Amino acid sequence: MTGTIALEATFTTPVTSFRNPLYAGVQVTLPCPPPATVGGLLAAAAGGWDQVDTGLRFAMAFHAGGRGVDYETYHPLDASGKKASPTPRNREFLAATVLTVWLLDDVEQWWRRLRRPVWPLRLGRSQDLVGISLQRVPLTSAPGVLGSAIVPGDAAITGGTPLRLPTAIAPGRDRTRWGTYRFDATGRSQARVPDSASTPDGRAVMLLPGCHPDAAAWR
Repeated sequence: MTGTIALEATFTTPVTSFRNPLYAGVQVTLPCPPPATVGGLLAAAAGGWDQVDTGLRFAMAFHAGGRGVDYETYHPLDASGKKASPTPRNREFLAATVLTVWLLDDVEQWWRRLRRPVWPLRLGRSQDLVGISLQRVPLTSAPGVLGSAIVPGDAAITGGTPLRLPTAIAPGRDRTRWGTYRFDATGRSQARVPDSASTPDGRAVMLLPGCHPDAAAWR
């Protein structure tokens, strides 16, 4: 890994939420974006999933400065797919969020895509547009610290909290591939992540499983 140059993309939002699909009828947010959501963000930059290599993988970290609850009107669909009566509900949200994504393959192509995305870049709800900054960073083979990284659940670490998150969603949205991950919402974990690479400031960079929709369709 020594000498590898990664594209480090940092996405920021003032407010966002990631609905936990395991809860019905309420808007409970996950503490971090699922890999499937981040994959969709990258696909939007490329112009759709058909423009993205099926082997796409990335590493990521996430931190929220705070969280809260507001009141939002939903426009649900009934069983036939028609619009039902608007429904007001409480919605959990995260504030002052920072998502960092590391791409190790096709760095120059992703640099161009993220500098001039085909579709608007959103994180969470459709109205939650992001700010973005890009830089190339060297990686070393020394294991990094967990901090705010999201890593596979089988990583041999004691830090963080286990989470079940959607990894990939099939093209027809009729099938979801789930995965187990570890994440420390405080971002303060100093646990070393074996088999990870590290950034110059010591953050762990560990590739997550493939998130392309084809990965869900195959199962």
